[in-house]
Amino acid sequence: MKDKQVGQSVQTETQSKEGGATKLEKGGSSRRKFLGRAGTATAAMAAASVGVLGKSAKALTQPPGSVGAITTELDGASGGNVNPQSRRQQSFKIRQSQAVRHHKAPLPPQITNGDNNLYPDKATVFTKCLVHDDFGRVDLVSSYPSYVNALNSGLQTDFEGIILGSGGSTLNDPQGGLCYQLDGGDTAAFAAPPAPTIAGTEEAAEMVELYWAAQLRDHEFNNYDNDSLAQAAAAEINKLPGYVGPRNSSGQVTTKELFRGGFSAQPNYFPGELIGPYVSQFAILPTFFGAQPISQQWQVFLPVGGGGADYMTDAPAQGFAGSNWLNVQNGAQISTLPQLQFDPVYRYPRNGRDWSTMTRVDLPPQEAFVGLLLLLGMGAPVNPGSPYAVMKADNGFNTLGGPDFSSLVGQVAACALDIVWYSKWQVHLRHRPEVTGALAHLILTGQGAETDVTLDSSLLNSQAIHNSFSQYGTYLLPQAFPEGSPVHPDYPAWHLGRPTVTVLKFLFDGNFVIPNPMMVEVGSNGLTLVPYTGPSLTVNGELNKLAHNISFGHGIHAGIHFRSATDQSLLLGETFALSALQDKAECYNERFTINIQKFDGTTATISNNGGAPTQIG
Repeated sequence: MKDKQVGQSVQTETQSKEGGATKLEKGGSSRRKFLGRAGTATAAMAAASVGVLGKSAKALTQPPGSVGAITTELDGASGGNVNPQSRRQQSFKIRQSQAVRHHKAPLPPQITNGDNNLYPDKATVFTKCLVHDDFGRVDLVSSYPSYVNALNSGLQTDFEGIILGSGGSTLNDPQGGLCYQLDGGDTAAFAAPPAPTIAGTEEAAEMVELYWAAQLRDHEFNNYDNDSLAQAAAAEINKLPGYVGPRNSSGQVTTKELFRGGFSAQPNYFPGELIGPYVSQFAILPTFFGAQPISQQWQVFLPVGGGGADYMTDAPAQGFAGSNWLNVQNGAQISTLPQLQFDPVYRYPRNGRDWSTMTRVDLPPQEAFVGLLLLLGMGAPVNPGSPYAVMKADNGFNTLGGPDFSSLVGQVAACALDIVWYSKWQVHLRHRPEVTGALAHLILTGQGAETDVTLDSSLLNSQAIHNSFSQYGTYLLPQAFPEGSPVHPDYPAWHLGRPTVTVLKFLFDGNFVIPNPMMVEVGSNGLTLVPYTGPSLTVNGELNKLAHNISFGHGIHAGIHFRSATDQSLLLGETFALSALQDKAECYNERFTINIQKFDGTTATISNNGGAPTQIG
């Protein structure tokens, strides 16, 4: 990026000991230099403004033709993009043409996996917060019909008439997907494929992965290669017939692929995901938000055995009466459940529990916004297709510059949330992993007659689920949060790393190599960063990694989402982001053709310059 683009400073911050003083070690641009650049840029803009105003004032005080008069004057009535009447007409044409483009695009079919109509007890339907009996079965007489009635009618009065359980919690915005929007295509113009069926081998593999992730929550990512439990997890997952996650070039799942994103059948997806440390550079490198330092050390939960706990693992000999699991299904409020315990020392993210902590309370699109600050601070060049990659007379600011960058990240993320909510509530209504764990508990404790669902033997016979039983005395899936999952359906996952990383790829050069990469030092308890010395890490690769860090931190590591919910949501979010960016491109005065590397490794084009824009939505 050119010097006139205001960036953020980059410093490496380490804490020498727990609770000790923070030591700042300079790396890259210093904060002083950053402030100097910012001050210079501000002064230059101010001077430019004064210059234009000065000329205008002089023109007004001197008669035409007099000595020293300005012969070329700004005339707001001259036409083109300046004239108000012309602008209003062009604005209407842009909105109209984009609306027509979205309206003409074929609607994708919204297809479910059929489970919700297959099982009479509706065990696969997301029913959290409704009324359930002692075996976790939803009330089919009053509560469930009121729920279905509201989802089918879409009427606010019907949503208010849903009969909820006794806990006092409410459903998380089931009307959210019914919102209309003006960015990109409509919510119904995007579709996720059918989710894996509950009795199939793929959901079984997803559950085995979740049980292993629960057992490894307090184990360091960067020490997986030397961790016997991580080795056992990789060995079992490697043999699962339904596992669709990443494998190495030999077709094996090792500790290097454990809990990472990608598809074994499509190895070209998510380029760079498997290179380097598990945690993206955008989640550990310190930066600045203006003058405010961001260390990227987090407040995290205490580990099991160190004052912390896993949750929703208790059950009586018969059914679930009196258990936290059943209380949660009936809508127990968080204040009535066991309370989370926080570590008094801030730490860099080193394990699954740390990521669970972040993604429980983050503000979308928080992680991507920090990534934006880092990209600006490290001097990452803009996307080569940006006009400001070559222009010399002016620079981007409110268009294709810093303020535009920051608003785009939030704008696209907010609109993508509507897309996901439509898919969750109006299409799939998929159950959460905590429900599959409860069904496995019923089956494995001789209570399988209390549900209509059957589960695949690769889950029921797995080492992962029996290890969990040895630890907790039940087959319930251990949760990182007392309340388990949020009160909205699983599929697709909603966490907003998906569309926001596509926006960052649109803005920056994805092939730029991250300077001075770091990693969390093994054995430092998340207190120290050390240099990373492996293969080069690129912007695109680390953004792909960040998207999975965020979503798997919220899903697999916390125990609240299936792998498929995250992977399909990444693809869904990317599709929407491209649609919204093409709409945005038509609004810029600058002409450009920008190429973006998609999650599948292919190239999408956003163009307002006679190029070939991606046809989305």
